[in-house]
Amino acid sequence: MQDAYWVFAVLFLTLVAFVWGRFRYDMVAMAALLVSVLLGLVPADEAFSGFGHPAVITVAAVLILSRGFEHAGVVDWIAEKTLRAGSRPIWQLTVLTATVILLSAMMNNVGALALLLPVAVRVAREHDTSPSLLLMPLAFGSLLGGLITLIGTPPNIIISAFRAGQGEGPFSMFDFAPVGGAVALAGFAFMILLGGRLTPQRQGQASADELFETSAYLSELHVNEDAKAVGWRLRELQEVCGDPVPVLAVLRGDERYSGHRFFGPLAAGDILLLEAGPDDLKLLEDKAGLSISASGEDDDDAERPRLDADELQLVEVVVRNDSMMINRTVSQLRLLNQHGLHLVAVSRDGTRLKQRLREVRFQPGDVLLLQGDENNLSESLSTLGCLPLASRKLALGQPRQLWLSVGIFALAIVAMVFDLLPAAIAMSLAALVTLALGVLPLREGYDAIEGSVIVLLAAMLPLGKALETSGGAQMIADGMMSAGSGWPPVVTLAALFVLTLLLSNVINNAAAALLMAPIAANLASGMQVSLDPFLMAVAVSASCAFLTPIGHQSNTLVMGPGGYRFRDYWKLGLPLSAVVTLTAIPLILLIWPL
Repeated sequence: MQDAYWVFAVLFLTLVAFVWGRFRYDMVAMAALLVSVLLGLVPADEAFSGFGHPAVITVAAVLILSRGFEHAGVVDWIAEKTLRAGSRPIWQLTVLTATVILLSAMMNNVGALALLLPVAVRVAREHDTSPSLLLMPLAFGSLLGGLITLIGTPPNIIISAFRAGQGEGPFSMFDFAPVGGAVALAGFAFMILLGGRLTPQRQGQASADELFETSAYLSELHVNEDAKAVGWRLRELQEVCGDPVPVLAVLRGDERYSGHRFFGPLAAGDILLLEAGPDDLKLLEDKAGLSISASGEDDDDAERPRLDADELQLVEVVVRNDSMMINRTVSQLRLLNQHGLHLVAVSRDGTRLKQRLREVRFQPGDVLLLQGDENNLSESLSTLGCLPLASRKLALGQPRQLWLSVGIFALAIVAMVFDLLPAAIAMSLAALVTLALGVLPLREGYDAIEGSVIVLLAAMLPLGKALETSGGAQMIADGMMSAGSGWPPVVTLAALFVLTLLLSNVINNAAAALLMAPIAANLASGMQVSLDPFLMAVAVSASCAFLTPIGHQSNTLVMGPGGYRFRDYWKLGLPLSAVVTLTAIPLILLIWPL
């Protein structure tokens, strides 16, 4: 039993690191795995067996197929229809949430949200609706949709693979649908009927100008004949100031140049239009000899037409959980030199950050105002791990690719439903055909595989097995049965459900499923009841992280654009969790009897 205590210690430290959030969860999981190998808890020859596990392969294949849907225009075609939701917020909420639930059932739920998030923001801005009324239900809807099918969310895939490892055979594609579908429907109805009263409404987030108050910060610097900056390039100006100076445009006579596309030397008479506070302006005046005047102060300025956001080529983006920008600064990322992007402003939790741009260390959910060329923008943002918001244009793709993508996926589903192929083989074959037929370019296929998710799953699988083989899972199960001695199995099942649900709100849902599955198996064995209802309880509850913004990537992604605070998630998430629990447990017992 000594090994069990060591496993508990490693897992406890791992959970603390997950909650702390200082290091990425994939790094934490890999560190935990290697420590377990050094302690002899995981055999060295089995340390990396998780990378070949069917659950990991299935998740990777689903990520590729999800990107294929996007590239072929399948999801954009659906998104284009949702833009016709109407002007009433209740209809917008209904159409967007229903759409994301259906999409999440058949593709990665984060991917489904990422594709509809720009649509939701655009709908809100076109109809003067606060995005905060739409985005939290949209995120929760993406989680509910994943409950419906085997491939909807990683916990379902993990639980299916665990069941197969117990000698019971894997769950099939739609075994999750009776419970998951009913829970998704109940959650959807609750959010539509009562969610509007519980979802926090944030004012002043309906447009980029309101969010960043851009006009209040626009100033002009004049390059006089005796200015030190005459002959300098913008890059030299930044080097002298030691800061990423956000020059939005250079005005030279009647000519206007976007700041990120101006590479020539500055000349006397040039005017720099930039977004900066008083300290930055004073620095430019002292070090470059530029003269300051407020935007539009003199008569000549008043006659000169202003540049709007389209001319300035500004775009809003949100930083994803897996972004390479997290905990790094503009200088470390070489945002302008390497990616051709100017950082103009940063908003966090719905509030514009006032600190100097070079000092900002980016966090998941930050909303950035960037300037860059539209042609290269998509590739740059993909590399950085950012999701464009309302400026994203829909690309409907080619009809041939659209139907190819749908047809390939449909054949894979048929093969799984009729047990012609295991899920990992069927999904991998579909992904291979998608790449081979050119529906998705090979490079984008590799980009679609989220390395952080794969590493997390592959590292946590041996740890989950160590929890079982060391006797740790049995100890926890015995403790739960001892604490509830005399309780009927249904109460223990409910306790397992609630415990897993709470755990999923502070750590990744896949990690929660991996840790709780062996405990569920030991509980079922100890009470001599069927394994299936306990595994189904873990599968559903692990994917219902509605209480915090850190429990799931979907929740984090909407935090910045919606202007939510940490405590806002409780207001809608707590009653929604109660609805899910009260719906799921009776259905599990009905469909998967003890």
